[in-house]
Amino acid sequence: MSEPYVKKLSTILLDSVTDKDPLVQEQVCSALCALGESQPEETLSACEEHLRQHEKLAHPYRTMVLRAMETIVSNHISELGKDVTRAIILLASSEMTKVKDLVSDWQQAASSVLVAVGKRFVGMVMEEMLGKFQPGVLPHCFVVQTLANLSVFNVFGMVPFLTSVLSTMLPMLGMAKHDSMRVVFCCALQRFSESTLEYLANLDQAPDPTVRKDTFASDISSAYDTLFHHWLQSREAKLRLAVVEALGPMSHLLPSEKLEEQLPKLLPGVLALYKKHAETSHVSKSLGQILEAAVSVGSRTLEVQLDSLLAALHAQICVPVETSSPLVTSNQKEVLRCFTVLACCSPERLLAFLLPKLDTSNERTRVGTLQVLRHIINSAAAQMEAKKPFILSSMRLPLLDPNSKVKRAVVQVISAMAHHGYLEQPGGEAMLEYIVQQCALPPEAQHQKPSGEEEPPADSVRDISVSTLYLVSTTVDRMSDVLWPHLLQFLTPVRFTGALTPLCRSLVHLAQKRQEAAAEAPLIQYDGNVTLPSPYAIATRLLTVSSSPYLGGGRGAASLCLLNVLHRDIHPSLGQRWATTIALLLEHLEEHTAKTLSQKEWEEKLLVFLRDSLAVVSDNTWICQLSLEMCKQLPCYNGTPQEKNFLYKCVGTTLGAASSKDVVRKLLQELLETARYQEEAEREGLACCFGICAISHLDDTLAQLEDFVRSDVFRKSIGIFNLFKDRSDNDVDRVKGTLILCYGHVAAQAPRELVLARAESDILRNMFQCFSTKVLGIKVETKDPGLQLCLVQSVCMVCQAICSSAQAGSFHFTRKAELVAQMMDFIKAEPPDSLRTPIRKKAMLACTHLVSLEPELEEQVQSDIIHSCLHSIMAVPPEPEGEGGPQEFLYLDTMHALEDLLRSILRRNMTPQGLQLMVEHLSPWIKSPRGYERVRALGLSACLLQFFLEHLHVSALVPFHNLGLLVGLFSPRCADLWPATRQEAVSCVYSLLYLQLGYEGFSRDYRDDVAERLLPLKDGLVHPDPAILFHACHSIAQIIAKRLPPDQLINLLLTLFESLGDPDKNCSRAATVMINCLLKERGSMLLEKVPEIMSVLRSRLQETREEHVLQSAQHSVYVLASQHCVAVVTSLLGSPLPFDSHTCSLWRALAVEPGLSAQVLGLLLEKMSRDVPFKESRAFLLSSAPDRVATLLPLAATCALHEVMSAPASGPAVTELYPQLFAGLLLRVSCTVGVQLPRNLQAKERRASSSALASRTLDPCSTAVDALRAVLLRGGSEDVVQRVELEGGWELLSTSAGHEDGVARLASAMAKFAGPRLPLVMKALLGAQSSVYEAQRVTSTAFLAELLTSNVVNDLMLLESLLDNLAARQKDPCASVRRLVLRGLANLASGSPDKVRAHGPQLLTAMISGLDDGDGPHSLVALEAMAGLAKLLGLVEPEDLRAVLLHTAIRIRPFFDSEKMEFRSVSIRLFGHLNKACHGACEDVFLEQVVGGLVPLLLHLRDPQASVAAACRFALRMCGPNLECEELADVFQKHLQDGRGLHFGEFLNAACKHLMCYFPDLLGRLVSTSLFYFKSSWEDVRAAAPMLTALQLLLKDPAPKVRVKAAETLGRLVKFA
Repeated sequence: MSEPYVKKLSTILLDSVTDKDPLVQEQVCSALCALGESQPEETLSACEEHLRQHEKLAHPYRTMVLRAMETIVSNHISELGKDVTRAIILLASSEMTKVKDLVSDWQQAASSVLVAVGKRFVGMVMEEMLGKFQPGVLPHCFVVQTLANLSVFNVFGMVPFLTSVLSTMLPMLGMAKHDSMRVVFCCALQRFSESTLEYLANLDQAPDPTVRKDTFASDISSAYDTLFHHWLQSREAKLRLAVVEALGPMSHLLPSEKLEEQLPKLLPGVLALYKKHAETSHVSKSLGQILEAAVSVGSRTLEVQLDSLLAALHAQICVPVETSSPLVTSNQKEVLRCFTVLACCSPERLLAFLLPKLDTSNERTRVGTLQVLRHIINSAAAQMEAKKPFILSSMRLPLLDPNSKVKRAVVQVISAMAHHGYLEQPGGEAMLEYIVQQCALPPEAQHQKPSGEEEPPADSVRDISVSTLYLVSTTVDRMSDVLWPHLLQFLTPVRFTGALTPLCRSLVHLAQKRQEAAAEAPLIQYDGNVTLPSPYAIATRLLTVSSSPYLGGGRGAASLCLLNVLHRDIHPSLGQRWATTIALLLEHLEEHTAKTLSQKEWEEKLLVFLRDSLAVVSDNTWICQLSLEMCKQLPCYNGTPQEKNFLYKCVGTTLGAASSKDVVRKLLQELLETARYQEEAEREGLACCFGICAISHLDDTLAQLEDFVRSDVFRKSIGIFNLFKDRSDNDVDRVKGTLILCYGHVAAQAPRELVLARAESDILRNMFQCFSTKVLGIKVETKDPGLQLCLVQSVCMVCQAICSSAQAGSFHFTRKAELVAQMMDFIKAEPPDSLRTPIRKKAMLACTHLVSLEPELEEQVQSDIIHSCLHSIMAVPPEPEGEGGPQEFLYLDTMHALEDLLRSILRRNMTPQGLQLMVEHLSPWIKSPRGYERVRALGLSACLLQFFLEHLHVSALVPFHNLGLLVGLFSPRCADLWPATRQEAVSCVYSLLYLQLGYEGFSRDYRDDVAERLLPLKDGLVHPDPAILFHACHSIAQIIAKRLPPDQLINLLLTLFESLGDPDKNCSRAATVMINCLLKERGSMLLEKVPEIMSVLRSRLQETREEHVLQSAQHSVYVLASQHCVAVVTSLLGSPLPFDSHTCSLWRALAVEPGLSAQVLGLLLEKMSRDVPFKESRAFLLSSAPDRVATLLPLAATCALHEVMSAPASGPAVTELYPQLFAGLLLRVSCTVGVQLPRNLQAKERRASSSALASRTLDPCSTAVDALRAVLLRGGSEDVVQRVELEGGWELLSTSAGHEDGVARLASAMAKFAGPRLPLVMKALLGAQSSVYEAQRVTSTAFLAELLTSNVVNDLMLLESLLDNLAARQKDPCASVRRLVLRGLANLASGSPDKVRAHGPQLLTAMISGLDDGDGPHSLVALEAMAGLAKLLGLVEPEDLRAVLLHTAIRIRPFFDSEKMEFRSVSIRLFGHLNKACHGACEDVFLEQVVGGLVPLLLHLRDPQASVAAACRFALRMCGPNLECEELADVFQKHLQDGRGLHFGEFLNAACKHLMCYFPDLLGRLVSTSLFYFKSSWEDVRAAAPMLTALQLLLKDPAPKVRVKAAETLGRLVKFA
């Protein structure tokens, strides 16, 4: 890298040093250092130049550059040239002294650069510094500090300058008035003294070996006076510490006489500082240096000061050490250094001071003293050599101190003693025992703390003791003879159990060293040493503790290693075998941890090891001796049940190898008599011992047990032997339980061929004899749960032994039923809500083995077993989360026992029926509302199905007839709330599908691609997302659908329908998903089952109110209907009326898809229209008319239509079938007007209305009207509905009286708002014109007739066809039809008046025919004809009218006096219209009719009905022009205007006057006509008739007098009128 480039790069970096970000600044400095690594001189030059050129650069940035320079100089001092060095020195000196004020970081950085340069160029630096260090002038403090530091970093280069520096500096001491400057001078003197001492200590390497201590004595002495006598008295603590730090190294340079003189003052002065300063490490360090100086000159003054020194130093060592405080720790190290100095010069005085302190009870004093003692044992070994016995004896009380800190200090002292030969002295054994005791401390003790103080955990005491023991054993050669064989005696005592691991390791090391020294010699030389344990004791102890291999830091491996090393001492024959077997055991331990090691497997390996060792020894005497030792050690393990249990097994194993039967029986008897029966582990161990022993000594074992059973132990009396005389009933029960267990283990362990013969006769008989006692000859069974558990466990072992025998198949177990009953009693007695004992587990295991034995149990017994066992375990609540522990393991074991039992029972009946029996028992638990019960039931089911599948043997192709039921039971649980349940459910379905394949003839190893798709789904069911779950359920249903036989489909569906009411909503929803999937996939083959499915669906819906079930049922009906529409519709129509809400929802479900809904609507319409709408019946024999009763099918179809169309989705289908639906329902309305419900439905309707449950009425007509409205609403004709609603048309439609009006209003609204739909509607209605039902013909005619009131029929070009169709119905046998035909024809006048002329002859002919209708004098047809003629007369051609005018007038004349107001009004008004149509140009023939009608018209002006009177007014006004008498016409126009009051007399007078005047010839006719009304039924008309007649006659009288009187009378009448 070229120099300009480096300079440029350095400049860039230096310019960036002022960045505001500290991280950037740090990185810039690092970059400068990195650049200096490759080009140090160039980088340093650049830095120097940058600082020179930037004088105003702030000092923090200058500090960073200087620190970078220091780093470069320190790393590359050897590469720097003098020019660069000189520039750096000048720069650093300038930077350091530029300001007088103290800027610590900046000036310290500059000073550090000078010190770094001075390591090589000390002369150049000193030249610069001395230039700033002039006599008589106080230098800059950092100049002094630089000189001080330089003296330390370059001793050989700096010491030669010290004489001149000191001579210049000493006068300055008096000039320094500020404490800060004095501190700097103190530090400089300390450093100068230290560098001088180092120089003098290494004169052989010094450049000037002539330098002597005397050279500096005078200057240091002068400085000492100033520091000690003046500055040490300062109140400034920092200055005092600086002074005392300087006095330490300075004391070595003082003249001997001066030091001796000053010691009496110096030592007390330094000691006094302990009280003035909290941080005393500097004081202690200086004191140590002063003491060393005093000892080096042989000071006698020191003896005088010794007591005060020891007291002060001891107080410092007793200060508690805080591990987080390095200053306190440093102080203690310096204090111990002082004690070392004193120990070397005055050992007796020191021990006389220290050892009494060990007897104090104060913890700090004792711990501090022990620390000092340990230190001087190590550091002043020579001086302490003669004091060993004294020191050992002083440890008596500390050894008894329970405090952990004291213990740790004692252990450390003992460790030091071991290294220096103390333990070889008398009393050393106590030290060893103490170490072993501390190694045996339990780890739990670490939680104990003394009150108010924090002490190191006991675990640390144990750790340091273990380390000490091992180090002493392995590293201190002189200790070998002390430790061996002394440590062996600590192996067997129980109190040293915790120390076994370190003991064994130390002993292994010691033994191996001895073997190396003397390979063939025995390791243990007893030689009358009775304290050493025997080989049998050692073997027993090490083998027993190995059963818990990971306790105590791995004592199993350590014990086995020691056992292996001592093989020759245990028995000479074991060496070769143990070398192999112990190595395998150790390898096994290395492969496992405390968590992974199986305790049972490990103990079995140790027992095999013992058994193998006994076989190798093959010495009965030795074996018997070992067994005796094992029995002797049994009480030692009362506190460790597991190890004692194992030792019992070892005893059994050893006795089994013994050939002496007497010894065996004697020891067995002793075991029975001395066992601690109240301990469960011991009872179990004793039983195991007997079982293992029975392998070789079955007869002796049984005989010994029987002897014991016959003893007085079971006779609760005073005479029982002393061991049990104070025991309670529970104690006796425990003894019995132990004996029962012994029998069980004997049966389990002894040879099978021997057990089979003695199982019932000896073993079981004695077991039950122990279990029950006789009171007054009555057998009484104990209720003690412990004894029950022993019996159950032993029975289980006996049964297992029998079953595992080769002759088990031919063995006839006579007590089988008795044992099963006993086990069931135990199980039933257990609380169903808790699991605290293994009684259930053991009893189930016993039953498992019993079931497989002959004779076979009865079916009812098997069923009871299954039921009882399930109820005893399934309902047990699980342990809270995270609190499993032993109870969780017990539950799992019990469940495994239950699985085995159920499998055993199933094995006896490996048929679909047998499987069904199991599932029936499990079914209530599978459907349980509690999740944990479902998990367990599904787990058992999966286990049983897997077992059934694995052991399936199909000899012939037989149907798996209950497959559908089983799949239907398990499959909904695939969506259970519990993930475990979901996965088990899939496993069940998986096994069932393969079972079906097995029954179809497929081999067991066949793998079906479809069924295998279940396995990936099983893993996905762990996900709690409902969408994922139900998608998986759909996939499962698809798989089932592909593999389920057709004959099983309906069973599956029916079972799934039952699951719709499952309390677990997830399962209920899953059932719905699966049902719909199955219906979709396989529904095509369910035609015959549709009624059954629909029936089940309805019943399910009635049982549940869950919304998702309703939605699913709707979807199911939709899917089924899409395949079997007719069958579904027929089935739903069979539902009871009125439809309940669920049935209604099912109908609405059929509207989901337009194609299906159109098909459904068509079917319903057909069923509604095809059947008879009603039946006639007489409620009473004498009733005048029969009642009409609605038929059920059309009524149900109408209701169904309404429900289907109430669904918004039905819109497209309704639109498609709009004409047919509209016409059909309108005709249905016509047929149901006045129709009643059947009596049974009437009662239902009343109940529903009274209970307010009916959502809508079941009235046939109202139902039809509602359906018709639904058609209009869903078909887009909302405006029609609203218009008819406003006009009250819907109410009219439902009534007999208003039906025609309602139809008319409906037709009018249709014409206005639904015109485009009318062609097809009219076409549909025209078909009803020939209906056999009169009501349908009437309704259709009324609708079509009303359409003619609107011009829309003309716009739609329907007029001609409509007129033709109506005209064709003129001959209809129904008068109402004929009447409505005429109304419709007449409506042409208002709807299409322009078309009237074209059809005039046809219309008039029809009307005239109506007038001539022979239906009676008051024919409504005639009335309608007259009203129609009134509408048409003004629009027809005159020629056409003229042809019918006379006939019409003559035909309507009789109606003027009709009793019915309508006829009078309409006929009279028609008469007026006839006159109006003539326009004053009527023919004579018609005029005759006009004249003939005057009298009725005049008289009916007094008609009581206003409408008749109004019609007369209109008719008379219209007649006036045709009478060709203007005066009379004027009278009519004047008096008869509508809305004007009429004075009848006045009007009659005026009218008669003109009549008599202009029509004298007509008076006779008028009078004769008037006479007819004298008998009129209307009073006012009768009163008017004489008036008209009289006046007419008298005014025509031939005698003038009479005429005069008549006129006069009329005049008077006028006045009174």
